[in-house]
Amino acid sequence: MAWFVLARLLFVATLACSAFLLHPLPLPPFANLLFGALLGGLVLAGERGVRGIAPTRLLGALVGGLLGLVAARAVRAALIGTDGAAAWVPFLHSALALTLGYLGVAVGAAHAEWLQPAKLATLFRSGGPQRRYKILDTSTIIDGRIAEVADAGFLDGTLVVPQFVLKELQLVADSADSLKRNRGRRGLDILQKIQKMSGVEVIVSDADFPEVKEVDLKLIELARTLEGKIVTNDFNLNKVAQLRGVEVLNINELANALKPVVLPGEFMKVLILKEGKEYNQGVAYLDDGTMVVVDNARRLIGKTIDVVVTSVLQTTAGKMIFGRHIDAGNAVPAQAGSGAPGGAAPAAPVTDDAVRKGRPVPQAGGA
Repeated sequence: MAWFVLARLLFVATLACSAFLLHPLPLPPFANLLFGALLGGLVLAGERGVRGIAPTRLLGALVGGLLGLVAARAVRAALIGTDGAAAWVPFLHSALALTLGYLGVAVGAAHAEWLQPAKLATLFRSGGPQRRYKILDTSTIIDGRIAEVADAGFLDGTLVVPQFVLKELQLVADSADSLKRNRGRRGLDILQKIQKMSGVEVIVSDADFPEVKEVDLKLIELARTLEGKIVTNDFNLNKVAQLRGVEVLNINELANALKPVVLPGEFMKVLILKEGKEYNQGVAYLDDGTMVVVDNARRLIGKTIDVVVTSVLQTTAGKMIFGRHIDAGNAVPAQAGSGAPGGAAPAAPVTDDAVRKGRPVPQAGGA
């Protein structure tokens, strides 16, 4: 860093000495020296402001500005037959150079992405349909559900496995921790399974971004280069990619969308597996992994019971169902509004308010 500061000081000193010797201003030598030092300070201030701009934008602005000046010179050559003595002719030449140069810089900086190699290659491609790329991250491969989704034909396009993701998988598979080692080997097995599937195209990309250290940021840069989508179940990667304008396919969101809809008042049979956090609660799970919290079911662990749904809670982590155990003596007919045997009156509906207050479920035909 010290050499960079020294280079700046040498630049300002050289510019100041040049102004001192060449006298660009009709002023004393010391004033010209001060003018050169101030000019060097302005250049350094501009350098600090330009430092945060992407290199592609700077290159686009430079190319656009050069094209604008070339266009201005071409227009000036076309006006060579005009009266050079007229006062408006020099002004027109200056206005054309400034206007077209400025427009070239502005347009070049705004559309600098066309200077990227991937974009330039599209100019010389045939007009056929573009390949749609789905980039897999490490967490999705280890999770394994992507194999079933791809086998069912719900993923079109080409699945891309970056080389740096394979390296990360290999590091996990070679870990000293047995749990991590098993997860890494499972991920490698899932990749082999996907590659053997018919109708699924898988390619291993050697593209790398040495200036980017984190794997998640490399995935985002690769997706932007290929104009593809990232397939993940990582919540943080999902948010960062969306902030950077990259589309994401989240496996967890797909799984939540495919879960059956359960409404309050519906009935289900569940197996109570363990006790809940609150008093007298039992916990069960549906086939898709949805947690069911059942009141009055702590004593029924290990048994399959009838439950009436009282409420459903949807969160970013998944869905939770809250219900209440139906005693054998307080069973409610499954079809609301159907007549009870022997002409008994239909059962009163079970409401969330009644369940929260602990009132018993009304019996069919009760007074």
